[in-house]
Amino acid sequence: MVKKFFNFFNKEISGLHEAAYLLGFFAFMSQLLALFRDRILAATFGAGHELDLYYSAFRIPDFIFVTVASLVAISVLVPFIIEKVSVSPEESKKFINNIFSFFFLLIIAVCLVTFFLIPYLVPIIFKGFSTADFSELIILTRILLLSPILLGLSNFFGSITQVYKRFLIYSISPLFYNLGIILGILVLYPILGIKGLVYGVVLGAILHLAIQVPFVIKQGMFPKFSFRFDFKEIKKVMVLSVPRTFTLGLTQITTIFLIAMATYMQEGSVAIFNFSLNLQSVPLSIIGVSYSIAAFPALASYFANKQKEKFLAEIVTSARHIIFWSIPISILFIVLRAQVVRTILGAGEFSWSNTRLTAAALALFSLSAMAQGLILLFVRGYYAMNNTKKPLLIGTISGILIIVLSYSFTKLFAGSLLFQYFIEALFRVSDIPGTTVLMLPLGYTLAVFMNCLLLWVYFDREFKGFTKSLLGTLFHSFSASVIMGAVSYLCLNIFDNIFNINKVFGIFMQGFLSGIIGILAGIIILKILKNKELEEIWRTLHHKIWKAKPLPVDIVEI
Repeated sequence: MVKKFFNFFNKEISGLHEAAYLLGFFAFMSQLLALFRDRILAATFGAGHELDLYYSAFRIPDFIFVTVASLVAISVLVPFIIEKVSVSPEESKKFINNIFSFFFLLIIAVCLVTFFLIPYLVPIIFKGFSTADFSELIILTRILLLSPILLGLSNFFGSITQVYKRFLIYSISPLFYNLGIILGILVLYPILGIKGLVYGVVLGAILHLAIQVPFVIKQGMFPKFSFRFDFKEIKKVMVLSVPRTFTLGLTQITTIFLIAMATYMQEGSVAIFNFSLNLQSVPLSIIGVSYSIAAFPALASYFANKQKEKFLAEIVTSARHIIFWSIPISILFIVLRAQVVRTILGAGEFSWSNTRLTAAALALFSLSAMAQGLILLFVRGYYAMNNTKKPLLIGTISGILIIVLSYSFTKLFAGSLLFQYFIEALFRVSDIPGTTVLMLPLGYTLAVFMNCLLLWVYFDREFKGFTKSLLGTLFHSFSASVIMGAVSYLCLNIFDNIFNINKVFGIFMQGFLSGIIGILAGIIILKILKNKELEEIWRTLHHKIWKAKPLPVDIVEI
């Protein structure tokens, strides 16, 4: 029985859609846990001061994670490991030992230095907080420095599981991460106070790492530490990963900037920003992340073998399905934003004003859902081609735009009553304070659109016919989504008179039934248009996933 259990988790998954749907399913499960986590936080604290401190404490550890830890990220290491595996298992093991030893020393050293620098960094970055808050924020940040070490190691092991197409192992690790955080909220917080919340994050990171270890050991790929570095191999990885590291670092710098801006706004603005950002990341994790991750090993393999036509076909297929799913979900999130936020977060200390403000921010973030998903795919496509400079250049432009636009919109919002009235009236929040926070997702969304557009243009130049192959999907998805959104909006008004929307159950039923009817209307439109993506989804679910037989666990050449 135990053997069957581990064989299930070690099962190889082949095929883009099967892998993407598997990743999407577990991403959905992970996001459900994440939403449950956010609901507990919202109910316990509301959008208030303690959550502002909690979310702010993540910023420096997150910056370390996406910069130093990204030096050995999956999208960097997978092509190298694939190349080494094709030579011999011994070569791949030697490479893994070398990179692991170098990375482990590096991440420990960086976190140790940062530990002593935090008292000087916190007052500079988070000036919007009072002096009394700094001591607590320093303690929380120092505890969270354990998370980039643990998650960095977990992602290192994740590269190995991805090379061997064990997507199931990789996809369930976020479930355990969120489970640890939830245990921190429910068990550790009542005992240790706000420090218990961040200890829960560390527990989640331990679980995220632990789930990867059994397969890596079984495969004989568990690394051994050594001070004898092969700097020639390390240099090859660094040449590819450093531009990517700068790209991610810029993203984190922009996020830190936005959080720092939020600390100057009304109390609770940091929490509102994070809640809405977390909610909009649900479709991104399920769709964009799943397809880009599922496609990446094949893309790296096709490029290494100079199979340009197959490479393009894989990118086009992934892009079509990201577009197909993202546009309708964006429309639903915009139309049903209040129902979504109130159902998920509307409990305890989380007020109706918090709900409306978070819903407005969610709508603005949701506008960029398709762009965010496609950016992930484009970037992984370039990484598979060993081209990290172009994503770096475009990411730099995008990061600067996020900062400039968010700051400019904040100033414009404060100085122009007409612009302020337009935004507040558009999202029906003119009667509540703290609406300035909406300028952060607005600046973010516009910059993300520019990022996606630039990547798309450059990609189309390198692969002629790319844009043309997506026009049909864009038309079908957009047309069906407009009808779906209109039907859902009409149903909201109908069910408003049927359910008691002052209760969570009533507002859930209003949003759920309106969404279901809208989705059915969208499916009908897609059937009339004879949409190819809809047929592919049905074929994959019916013939491949439901009837799929487990593949052997042996190592396969990619």
